[in-house]
Amino acid sequence: MDAVVHATLESFDAATHDRLSADPVRNTVALTSLDRIRRSPATEQPPILITFHENGEVIGSLVRTPPWPFQAADLPLSAVELAAGLAAKIDPDGPGVTGPRDRSEAFATATGKNYTESLTTRQYRLTTLAPPSVGGTSRMATEDDVEILGAWREAFLSEAVPEAPAAPTTEAMRTSLRLGQGHALWVIDGTPVAWAVASRPQAGMTRIGPVYTPPEHRRHGYGAAVSAVATRWALDQGATDVLLFADLTNPTSNSIYQRIGFEPLDDWAEFWWKH
Repeated sequence: MDAVVHATLESFDAATHDRLSADPVRNTVALTSLDRIRRSPATEQPPILITFHENGEVIGSLVRTPPWPFQAADLPLSAVELAAGLAAKIDPDGPGVTGPRDRSEAFATATGKNYTESLTTRQYRLTTLAPPSVGGTSRMATEDDVEILGAWREAFLSEAVPEAPAAPTTEAMRTSLRLGQGHALWVIDGTPVAWAVASRPQAGMTRIGPVYTPPEHRRHGYGAAVSAVATRWALDQGATDVLLFADLTNPTSNSIYQRIGFEPLDDWAEFWWKH
């Protein structure tokens, strides 16, 4: 087995585009994050892009979009040792790994580093959307909402992924809106009370997330309602696979998503190296 480190996204795309697009559900994170870099390179750090080859054929890949962990969804288990060794050489600052549990845990173990499991999620896919009956109205966010979106994204990350690196959240939201992602707001008496984002469709796939409701507005169904709005937006954009991830330590969110039409697919895990 051989590995190739790609100096450009164009080179990586030439080797992996058809492969990743053939399974957009498993490769959801790579497809969306690389699309963001492709369309807004000036706002992103250069990605780490590796492909694995056997008998002249691409059999997998490993991606990292700094400052985030490695993405192991397309990493073959047979390439884990090679991937871990190569990653340590070319990207020693990589902070961890995320992906389907079997692959991410195998990669984390192969690094020989001490690590902590920071996030355990379940991947869901929409079957038939069933919006809940909740008081209030919805609207799509605009440039005028970037301050509240930035504050809510920061609050979401600090609550859901405390290991996440600090980032200019307001500017990230401005860029996200400019790139055409769907930011849905649930509104009560003119005040936004919940937020959900749908990514621009890639190979027919859209992913919902983050979904955030400030603590003072929880337990009223607003999160479910705004998730349904973001899902409807994605379907209207032509998505055929609408996905989301729910934290397995939060049984409420897992049950909510199933009630509005999502079915469980696979369990993912995220590991961060201890320092």
